[in-house]
Amino acid sequence: MRRLYSALMYLLTPLALLYLAWRGFREPAYRNGWGERLGLPPADLPQRCIWVHAASVGEVQAAAGLIRNLQREQPRIPLLITTMTPTGREQVLSLFGDSVRHCFLPLDLPHAVKAFLHRSRPRLALVVEMELWPNLFHVLCRRRVPLVVANARLSERSARRYAWLPSLMQPVFEAPARFCAQTADDAHRLRELGAPSRGVVVTGSLKFEQEIPASARERGEALRRELGSDRPVWIAASTREGEDEQILEAHREILRVVPEALLLLVPRHPERFARVHTLCREQGFSVHRRSSDTPCPAEAEVYLGDSMGELLVLYGAADVAFIGGTLVPIGGHNPLEAAALGLPVLMGPHVFKMQLVADQLVESGAGQLVNDAALLADAVAELLEHPDRRAAAGRRALALMNANRGATERMLEQIRPLLGEGSSR
Repeated sequence: MRRLYSALMYLLTPLALLYLAWRGFREPAYRNGWGERLGLPPADLPQRCIWVHAASVGEVQAAAGLIRNLQREQPRIPLLITTMTPTGREQVLSLFGDSVRHCFLPLDLPHAVKAFLHRSRPRLALVVEMELWPNLFHVLCRRRVPLVVANARLSERSARRYAWLPSLMQPVFEAPARFCAQTADDAHRLRELGAPSRGVVVTGSLKFEQEIPASARERGEALRRELGSDRPVWIAASTREGEDEQILEAHREILRVVPEALLLLVPRHPERFARVHTLCREQGFSVHRRSSDTPCPAEAEVYLGDSMGELLVLYGAADVAFIGGTLVPIGGHNPLEAAALGLPVLMGPHVFKMQLVADQLVESGAGQLVNDAALLADAVAELLEHPDRRAAAGRRALALMNANRGATERMLEQIRPLLGEGSSR
């Protein structure tokens, strides 16, 4: 079955290249790293390294604390981080600079995977969240490289999909030395799909370990002073196609109740920045673009966050946070960055990608679910009008974060013995 999968991957490679070309046309950063993706790794990759794969920005941020701990504990072992996206690469460079080496993960083609692993010869492979690649895991197993899947989360829907192809996926679930599962339910589903019981450990979620850099806090505070320290500000973060219209509808209603309110609108993908700007203007809003690099005028009603890598800064300038990808059936994005900054968190009904975290936020009183634009407007207006309720929800958000910390240390306890194992091979 894996050979059939490999043949299909080779057949689909031209489509992958067309996709990269299309993304490169719209986002120049996608024009780089094609050789790395196709099995031509850089000649200067560090050898006998700790290799961490974090697909994109969210995974890099989640793993940041774990990576810093590995750097402190193993200062002599080089660290290689791979991502799938250019924004992930930018996040790696922003957080770690030249203290780590970055390259793009190759496509899951046998020759590409072998070339990458031959060049880097990792002593330990650490994959963040559920990036399951049959050829990659097979070659790691053949080369006896200890493999850890950290922050592993497996929904019922994903488990059912994997169960359709047991002959392909069972060896994938058997390959890792450790699955560090977020919850007991995740661990149970992993074992049902063939992961050895002794290798599945519940460690909690790295996302609760969210560290807010002092620089991001300072820049957020500076932006808030620019916007007006007393002005009510709410943020709609990581919005997706079909969601911005609903958010602007909600903001129109909020302005009837809180006339001075300002919306920080942050689309998830940079290719949508211009379209969302046009949408704001077409709907009659006075809009200011962050990319203009000029002070926000007092009459602005919408502040468009059309820059990359600044979401924490924008959160730091807001009073209330709405998490995008939840008013449309995307499943939601990470709400814990907002919670770590002590913001009340609002989410739409589609939270299946973050169900556990959403439930915890709601049960603790730190978050609310809103089914549509009208309810979103009501919830935001109430929080903006009542600072005491807003502050109480923010305190509960911070308390939830603190109560769930410890995943990093629990994962390190699983990784340390494997590092010794890998260094002897």
